[in-house]
Parts: sequence; C-alpha cells; structure tokens
Amino acid sequence: MRKLLFLSFLFFGMGSYAQTVIKGKVSDENANPIPGANIVIAGKSIGTVADFDGNFVLETSENPPFELKITSLGYTEGLVKITSKNETVTVTLNEAQTFLDEVVLSASRTPERIFESPVTVERFGLNEIKNTASTDFYGGLEDLKGVDVNTNSLTFKSVNTRGFASFANTRFMQLVDGMDNSTPALNFPIGNLVGMIETDVQSVELLPGASSALYGANAFNGILFMRSKSPFDYQGISASVKRGITSQKAAGDNAYTDLGIRAAHKFSDKFAVKVNFGYLQGTDWAANNLEGKDGNNFVTTGRTRANDLNYDGVNVYGDEVATNIKDVAVTLEGLGRIPAGANALIPSVEVSRTGYNENDLTNYNAESIKADWGLYYRPIEGKSLELSYVGKVGTGSTIYQGTNRYNIDNFFQEQHKLEIRNDNFFVRGYLVGDKAGNSYDMVFTGININRAWKDDNTWFGEYTGAYLQATLAGATDEAAHAAGRATAESGRFLPGTPEFQAAFNKSINDPDLSTGSKFQDASKYYHADANYNFSHLIDFADIQLGGSFREYSLNSSGTIYTDLDGPINYSEFGIYTQIQKKIELAGDKSLKLTGSVRYDKSEFFDGFYSPRISAGLTLNRDHNIRASVQTGFRNPTTQDLFIGLDAGRAILVGSAPNNLDRYTRDYTVSGAGQLIGQPASVTQTGAVAYNNSYSLSSVNKLGETGNPADLEIANPDIVKPEQVASFEIGYRGKMDKLIVDFSTYYNSYKDFISQEVVIAPYYGTVGDGALSVAAISNGDFQPYSTYTNSDADVNSYGASLGLTMKVLGNFDLGGNYTYTKLDFDRESNPDLMLNFNTPEHKFKATFGNAELFENFGFNVSYKFSDDYFWEATFAQGVVPEYHNLDAQINYTIPSIKSTFKLGGTNILGDEYFTAVGTGFIGSMYYVSWTINNL
Repeated sequence: MRKLLFLSFLFFGMGSYAQTVIKGKVSDENANPIPGANIVIAGKSIGTVADFDGNFVLETSENPPFELKITSLGYTEGLVKITSKNETVTVTLNEAQTFLDEVVLSASRTPERIFESPVTVERFGLNEIKNTASTDFYGGLEDLKGVDVNTNSLTFKSVNTRGFASFANTRFMQLVDGMDNSTPALNFPIGNLVGMIETDVQSVELLPGASSALYGANAFNGILFMRSKSPFDYQGISASVKRGITSQKAAGDNAYTDLGIRAAHKFSDKFAVKVNFGYLQGTDWAANNLEGKDGNNFVTTGRTRANDLNYDGVNVYGDEVATNIKDVAVTLEGLGRIPAGANALIPSVEVSRTGYNENDLTNYNAESIKADWGLYYRPIEGKSLELSYVGKVGTGSTIYQGTNRYNIDNFFQEQHKLEIRNDNFFVRGYLVGDKAGNSYDMVFTGININRAWKDDNTWFGEYTGAYLQATLAGATDEAAHAAGRATAESGRFLPGTPEFQAAFNKSINDPDLSTGSKFQDASKYYHADANYNFSHLIDFADIQLGGSFREYSLNSSGTIYTDLDGPINYSEFGIYTQIQKKIELAGDKSLKLTGSVRYDKSEFFDGFYSPRISAGLTLNRDHNIRASVQTGFRNPTTQDLFIGLDAGRAILVGSAPNNLDRYTRDYTVSGAGQLIGQPASVTQTGAVAYNNSYSLSSVNKLGETGNPADLEIANPDIVKPEQVASFEIGYRGKMDKLIVDFSTYYNSYKDFISQEVVIAPYYGTVGDGALSVAAISNGDFQPYSTYTNSDADVNSYGASLGLTMKVLGNFDLGGNYTYTKLDFDRESNPDLMLNFNTPEHKFKATFGNAELFENFGFNVSYKFSDDYFWEATFAQGVVPEYHNLDAQINYTIPSIKSTFKLGGTNILGDEYFTAVGTGFIGSMYYVSWTINNL
C-alpha cells in the first residue's frame, strides 16, 4: 500500500501539462552568450538555466502575460514581458559594476547585496571555481581575504578565520545546504573529505568572526556556507575529470585522480531529482620529521636518537614510552636481580624505547568516495513551497593530526535531511552519523608493536642490567648506554618482516590502547532548525524568528569517550530573532540597522544570550560603511566534556561533572615509593586531574631546582561555556576601477576554553609538602590534559584589506592583506594552551583574464605567509614563512560544452608546511576536463 501511495505521489508530481513554451537566448553587450544565466518567472519559483550557448527553453503551465527575470553573476538584472504562449525572445544583459552587486544570504539569513551586508562576508561562486588555480574549489578558498587554510593532509584541509586555528577546529562551523558537516565523533568538520562534489557547487559564502547571534554556539570564529545547485534550475548531466601527479621529496611522484558527476532532471514544475557521485584517489603528503621533542613537545633542532637518551621524534612512534633507569635499578635491587647498592652506579636519567618511523606505519593512501541524492517536490505550481529529502554518504582515508597522528581509514559518514521551505520560512531536520572504519592511532601502533615483541618492564630491565655490566667492565657512560640499548633491542621486529606485519595487524584491529590502537566509533547527532521571515506580513521592518535543537549520541565503545558501558546522550537548543530596518536618507544615502539576539541552552550549563547590533551607512551606490558589535559563546565540545583517552604523554579527561569518575586506571608504584610504605599499585580516576594535581611548569621547575616550594597546585575548574565580545568596522566601495573592501576587528574573550596539562601524584595530597612531593620525586605521577577555562585576559585583533580592479583592458588584478595579532601574557600563564596558530602577516594576489582571447583564460595566484608559532598537544614549534605560486590556463569548447584546464599548485617547488608534525606540502600538476558545468 505504501508503494502505491508513493507511486501516486510521483505521478501526481510529474503530471503537470506544460502549455506555454518560451525559447530564447541570453547574451552580453558584445553578443557573447552567457551560459548559466537564470531565467525565472517573476514572483514564481518556476525557471530554467541557459546552456553553454546561452540558449534556454522554459516550459510552464502559467498563462501569459507574465514577466521573465533574467540574472547572472556579474551582470545587471534583465526583465522581459511575455504576452503569448509560444514566444521566442532575445535577452541582452549589461555587465554589472562590480562584485558589490552580488547577492549573499548568510550575513542576515535573507538575500541582500554584498555591498549592504551588515558584517564582513566573502563569496566564492561559479566563476571563481572555474578560474581558481587550486586543484579543487575547497582549496581555492585560501585565496579569500582573511581566510586561513591549514593542510592536515592531501584530503583534509581545515578552514579558519581570525586566529585560534587547529585541525580539531570546533570554533568554526561548516554548513552544506543548511546541514552541519562536522563529524559526530570529533565534533568538527574534516575538510571536504565527505563534503560537496564540485560540479554541484552553486556558491560558497564565508562569514569571518563570531556569528553566534544567528547560527549558535559553534559559529564562534566564523562559518562557511556551501550551497548546491537546485535540480529545478540546473538540469542535465555534468561531469569533471582531473588527472595529474603529486610531487614531494619524501613520497616521490604519485598519480592523482579526482572525478565527479552530477545528474539532475526536472520531471515537471513540481518534481525534480538529482544525484551526485565523487571519487578522489592519491598519495598523501608523507611526514618524515625526525627532529626530537622535549618534555613540553617543543621541537628542538639537532635533537636525535644519537644524542638524546630520551629521544621522542616528531614522526617517530613508540619512543614516547620512557622511564628513569635509576628507578628501574631500585626495583631490580628489591627483586634481588642486581647486587645491593648497585643502583648507585645507575644515573638518574630518562631513557625512551626505540620507535618506528611513520612511513612504516601507514601507506599514505588518500581516498574519498562520496555520493548524494535529492528529491524535490513543489506541490503548488507557481509557488515557492518546496518539500525535499536529501541523503549524503561518504567514505575515505586520510591522515589526521590531533593529540597524536591518526590514520583515518575507511571512515564513513552519512547525512539524511527532510526539509520544507518557501521564500519566507524553512523547517528542517537531519541526522548525521559516522563510523570509524579501520582507523587507528599511529602513535599507539608503534608503542604496541614494541610491546608485542618485548614488554616495557623487560626492555627497561635489560637496558639497565646491560648498562650496569658495561659500567662495571669500565665502559664510559656513552658506551654503557649504547650497550644497554643494543641488549634491550634484541628481538626487535623490523619493518617488512612477517613478525612486524603480524604485530601491526594485531594492533590496528585491537581497540584496547594498552595492547592495540584501533578506533571504534558509531556516534551520531540529530538536529532540527526552523526560521520564519515576517517581511511579507509586516511592512515597517524585516523580522525573523527561528530556533534549533540538537541531541548527541556518543558511541565510541570507550576508545575515545568514557562510554564503555553504553552511549552518552545529551542535548542543547537555541532560539533567536532578528529585526532589520532600512531607512532612506537624503539623496542616495540610506541607513540599514540590524539587531539580533539568540538564547542557547545546554543541559549541562546555564543559558546564554548572544546579541548583535549592526549599522550600514550607504553614502551612494559606490560607498558603504558598516559597524557591528556582537557577543558570541561556545559550549564545551563533546571532547571537552566526555573524552577519556590515553594519548601516551598525557591522558585526556573531559570535565563534565559525571565524567570525572568514569575514567579509571591502575598504575604501578615505583620501588622507591614502595620503600616508603606505598602499595605496589594504585587506582586513579580522572577526578584527580581536577582536585589533586600540580601544574606542569612547576613540576618542571622542581626538577631544575629541587626545591619543593616551587610546586604550584593546579586543580583546574571544570569547563563551562566561553564568551567573546566582538567589535568590527568595515568599508566597501568603488573608486573608479578600484574596488576596496576593508575591515578591522577586536575580540575580547572571557572564560577562554583551553587544555591545561597537570601532574597528579599517585599518593599524597597536593600542597602537603611531604608525601605528594616524594611521589613527584620518585616519578610516581601521571600527566593529565584537562579541559578548563582560563581567567587570563585573552584578546585578539586584526584587519583585512582587499583590492581588485581591471587593468590593461580586461585583465583582473586582485590582492589582499591580513593582519592578525594575539594579545596575551604568556609569561604569566605558561601552562595555558591557546592554539592561536596564525601568522601575523599574510598577503595574497591574483592576476588573470577569463577571456584573454575567445574561450581562453588563465589565472595566477600568489600567497605569502609570515612565520608563526604552532602550539598543539602533538608537537610545538615554529612554522617558517613560505611563498606559494599556483597557476592555470583553461580553454572552453562550446560545441561540446566542455572546459579544459591545465594547472599546478606550488609550481615553484618550495616545499612548506602549515603545522608542525604534518608532511611537507609539495607540488601538484593536473589537467581537467569539465563537461556541462554551467
């Protein structure tokens, strides 16, 4: 019965009889066709799109007379009156003044010229996608003013604005047709790995800075909107094929393939469908940094296994396991395995196990397979009411750098959305779910391959015993250490051997991090939001009202979160309203005032209000000044609240009140500790990190001075929402041929959420001056990475200037400069990790011509980044300045509706990186063939 009803629904949707047929051609002032021009019946949601030759056919049951509205990006709007049922028209559009006439939706949740937007907004449309020198549209976003793109791997790039960047960027939101693209397990977007297919991209808009007043807690640093093409407007089959190579010193030259196909059909004015498929395959940027890290994860030039007993290589894994061999000697004495008093010959030094290089633990396969489909139904002909279902699935393999380096293999994400909307409202609900696939932690893979051939106690015992024997035989300290390592390394599994491969396979399929490295996850979240615009009912102002609800279901089986005993569920909601009023002043002047406020509530925290007030003063058609004041906030993320993960050097414990005791672990007490009456083992819960801990910097200072008075109690507070007050002033204008877009901002943060590493002793109470100090001195402690708020003053400010103009006739020249600065007293807050990770100065320039001669265009893009300090839990250090040059040429053959492009990125070949620990970014060279992508 349900199948019969569904078929009836389809036949009803397809049964409209088109009585009126309008044919025509859209051209510019020079009689050149305008492909992709939109032709819509004025006041209706009925329309079509011009083909590559500018021709169109519009079939409708609407009876004349009516008007056609013809629009295309970069041209003024055209109107044509239709008076008969079968009519052929010729439409000429005039070139628009500038991009200032382009329409954006994101700034106010309503269509408006970018010129009049109340806040800074960047746009990336079909023309920009065609002309970008990057290998895909997502990489092309880096050319936008004020935008930072950090490259995690070939298929995972992280977009950010205005500082505080990390690959786990929970401060920046990414929406695809209104759906959040963040993964439930990680709580942040993983680039475009399972995102949009390029042939289906209609436009991309980006709002830098806080956008919480309209979009909620996660839109704290900015928000990226990606909008796909409607099958009612863009029909037929379009495809794109790219083939090329990636070239890197570490990985060599490797093949690269990226293809996408889109099929869309409008059965009638009521029913349309579309399907997309994308496939990408290549070899990732190999990471082979062998420099060593110190105890604070700072990369130190010249630190190697040869000169550092406690060597911890950046891209070497397994060497994170270290111990003090003096403590080992004391234990061996207690067991009677070395003579009494022999520990006096053993130095008190940390020694680490020998690790495995990253390229021994991954094949660097970069792959993305994704598909989506949509059913769209407009039940009332001529009206904008639309019902739709959209489904998306994606799987892929990439490298992710967070607390450790992770091989994300066969990761899967799905999204399903139901939506009803018209020109005045929308109501949507969607589900986002993921599965970790065969993903694993490369650090713990190295650690547990080591443990597979020799457990830690045996390895360090053999090392200490051999050191003692060599010393008694008269060896120097250096020679004794060499003898110790050689003895302990006997039996080591070497890469390429069957024993190594067997241990590797066992580790990556074992989710217990004490013996394996596999990630398990099947988390999901459910989201609903709605918005209503009352502008058609109320004349004095545009008023909007909306809200959202989200429920999380975390299900990592204890491998990421403390959910070993079952999924963790929690929810949050928000409501908002906005009032916008345009006041006409004398002459061409006008003033647009916008006020909005949002209330958000998580079940764990008190509710927060996020107001925004903005004003835009239009002096005339060519000059606009804007100013805004807004507050934003962000709730602690799923990881901030519920993580329970041993990352090797520290254990990450989220600070939701009911999470502190969910993480438990047993620890072995040193021989020295047992000599003063402590048990052989103790059990700690995550609560000790928050109520019985010392600061890391003070423990390091104790190691230097030996003075217990240097110890400082940490005991960080549990995490709560973070707030920001943001002030922005901007100008957009046209001065003859020069287009200027300038903005400056100042952000002041309160209760800044950060991770703080603390040291929890196995015994004693911090501040007791006795037992807890002995625990620290004996090495009986555990580092924890806590999630808390800082009471320190954290501020940031910056400015961006963009200039574009036509030169030498029809050549496009553009450039932008971005200044970003952190205002923070590091010396007074040495343990606070902010992850600002943003260059102070950044400059970008483009030069090109879309029509250098008929159907031929080119574009060259240059980027400069100042050096900056990269701060993260995996590794910290300086990212050197870099210069990057991309270029492309393209040729369009209208007769086969095709565009061919030949391009390259980083064509100068100067390899660089944007984050410490990742692979160097090499060059890419490609040729692409795009068919029927208007």
